[in-house]
Order: sequence, then structure tokens, then C-alpha cells
Amino acid sequence: MNSQPEIIAHRGGLWPGTSENTLTAFTAAWDAGITWMETDVHASADGVLFAAHDADLRRIADCPHLIRDLLADELDAIDLVDGGRLPRLGELVDALPGAKWNIDVKAPESIAAMVRFVLVRGIEDSLRLASFSDATLRRLRASLPGVATSAGTGETARFLLGVLPGFPTRGLLELAPDLDAFQVPMRWKGVPIVTRSFVDRAHRLGLEVHVWTINDAADMRTLAGLGVDAIVTDDVPLAQATLG
Repeated sequence: MNSQPEIIAHRGGLWPGTSENTLTAFTAAWDAGITWMETDVHASADGVLFAAHDADLRRIADCPHLIRDLLADELDAIDLVDGGRLPRLGELVDALPGAKWNIDVKAPESIAAMVRFVLVRGIEDSLRLASFSDATLRRLRASLPGVATSAGTGETARFLLGVLPGFPTRGLLELAPDLDAFQVPMRWKGVPIVTRSFVDRAHRLGLEVHVWTINDAADMRTLAGLGVDAIVTDDVPLAQATLG
């Protein structure tokens, strides 16, 4: 495991005058020395993957449409509120061939497009697939054996039950094929998630612990002290200054 946590640029990071999840943001992170990029994807009506967190365009483009209802060419023409355009995932991969991608597949209708993209591009070794949905992850793992994945919500909950003091662990966690990391918040509704026992048990199973979305230097130092493997952050410069 890493001696210092890897820094993962959340949606490319937040940079002055730059919209999230844009080529400009990811390029800024790459130029700062970041290898791992985090993004979410949604498929257009014609099956093209776009880097976007939300299913609709209201927040980022002041547009009422769902990404899945528009053709790729129509999405290409939409201006974002904070500047730039919504990028196709292929555009990002082509522009930053040395980068690694942590990709959250947000909707079931994006699964087939994600599988097709990985197989056509041959980028199995340079990405990790994620989803809150265990069902989505099962379909991705079945279609893309050998591609690293993080744990879904249900898988993480079962693991968490297993690290509670005095709670029986037998049978709670069956490791999914190609599972390589838990990606979790530091705390949930005030309850600590990432503890020494959580990290230690994950490491004993050969799994990494990645924590999102951390933009506070004190939290970064605490997590580094617990031995987490990666920190997902919007503030790349702060993370670099804090973690060295």
C-alpha cells in the first residue's frame, strides 16, 4: 500500500475559471502531476459517453434536458454555465493518454456504452469502474473481467458490519471478482466510516481504501495517518501541499 495517499482529482478538480469535468480541468490536474482522474459518465441518446455527474444539464448548463435524451452532436453544442463544453469521455482519454481514470457509471442505461467503450479502446489496465449500485457493478464485472472496480454501497455496508467490534464477520463479505478498493466518505451523517480498523481490515484483504471528497487539510492529514491509499479532492494544490 502507498506510504502517502494517492491524490485523485475529483471531476478534474476545481480550478479558477474552469468548469468541472472538462478537458481544461483534467489537463490542469495532469499538468500539476496528478495521474488518477475521477469522473462520472452518462450516455447520450445515441450511446456516446459524456463526462458529467448529473443526469440532467440544469446545474451545469442551465438546460432542462437529460443527457440520455439528447444526441451526442446536440450535447457537443451546449455551453456550460462556468465556461467550456461537456466533454466526451473519448476526448478526455485521447487528450491524456497517460492518465488513469476512476469512472463512476451513474445510470443503468450507460452500462452497455461503458462496456463497448472499454473493449473498443482497449484501456482495461488504465481505469477503475465505480458505482453506488451493486447491480450495475455486477453487470460491469461480468462483461469486463479483469477490469478493477470499487465496492458498491451494499458491498461496503456488509464490510462495515464486519468491522464493528463484536459483530460476527463470517459470511458477511464475499469478495467480488476484480474488486480492488473501497471508495467511501470519511464520515456519514456524523458517524465515522474510515477508522483504523476499517483500513487495516481492508488491507488484510488486499483492498485499498479511497476517501471522498476531502478538501480540508486537517482531514487529509488525519486520513494519511490512518493509512488510506487515496484521497479524492477538488483542491489538488491543497492536497499536494498537505501530503507532499
